[in-house]
Amino acid sequence: METAMDQYEIRVRGRVTPALLARFEGLEASVEPVETKLHGPVADQAALHGMINLVSALGLELVEVRKLPSEQQRPLDD
Repeated sequence: METAMDQYEIRVRGRVTPALLARFEGLEASVEPVETKLHGPVADQAALHGMINLVSALGLELVEVRKLPSEQQRPLDD
């Protein structure tokens, strides 16, 4: 049985350029006036830490990281 990956949102300060956004493979981005939100599936904690390290390596200011609610965890009606 394949398990669904957890969904995360990573917020960084400022408007991130398309060239830098391309470095975050597998995540979608929404660029807003004061911050950029990256969101999408993350395979595991190691991958999450890798993305946080990438934020730092690119010189971006990390604002928030949060796990998004999973619809997969809702109980099923039998």
